[in-house]
Amino acid sequence: MNVEHPASRPLTPGSADAVDHRMHRDTAVQEAALRSGWSHRHRDVSGGWLRPTVFGAVDGLVTNASLIAGVGGGGGTTHAIVLTGLAGLVAGAFSMGTGEYISVTNQNELVHAEVAVERRMHEQFPEAERAELAETFRGYGADPQVAAQMAEAVSRDPVMALRLHTRDELGLDPDDLPSALLAGLASLSAFSVGALLPLLPYLVGFPNLVAALAIAAVALVVGGMVVGRLTGRPLLRAGVRQLLLGGVAVAVTFVVGHLIGAVPS
Repeated sequence: MNVEHPASRPLTPGSADAVDHRMHRDTAVQEAALRSGWSHRHRDVSGGWLRPTVFGAVDGLVTNASLIAGVGGGGGTTHAIVLTGLAGLVAGAFSMGTGEYISVTNQNELVHAEVAVERRMHEQFPEAERAELAETFRGYGADPQVAAQMAEAVSRDPVMALRLHTRDELGLDPDDLPSALLAGLASLSAFSVGALLPLLPYLVGFPNLVAALAIAAVALVVGGMVVGRLTGRPLLRAGVRQLLLGGVAVAVTFVVGHLIGAVPS
């Protein structure tokens, strides 16, 4: 009497055995890929620190380099340059930090308000929301029956259903919003560091405008290359681009200061 081994029987698509078989196969495929170097680890792109840090550092550097160039080009004394630079550092740092904190806070509050609207729609019109979710899955390529089953399964968990709806409709995850405090502190700190660099020659007893602008130029190139490293862009191109953009602001301010300083009082 021949007894057919369970593993030798064909699997019926959609059966529990077929689903279990696919899960084991997918797990084996992923484990093999991991051994070969496959990875889905990504850097944090939504934590709210990179943009305010880069923006703050560049803004502080360009702002204070331009202020120093303008006052120095107009014939200002060392005392006037230091006073202008320190005032620009403090005022700009708090302005940047406060503005970044408020803007991120307002953005997050707007997202939460829209999530609240979506939550009310789920409570009042669950069938319509389930149908909308099924339509979303069909847009991803699922056939109507599978899309309806997926929507039904997801809708059993109101929290997950709400999260999927908001991610699809708002384009972001309401549980992964940037920190307003982190963004504000990052912007304030970065601006302070950037604004301090062109002031260093004056603060250490070497009051030289050329040295200050040279430090600013090197910092712009290095900063651009660091950002290029983070974003995967060509390092030299990123550094030169930042130098050119910052250099225009400094040059224009220097010329304006020089012209105003040349006018007899």
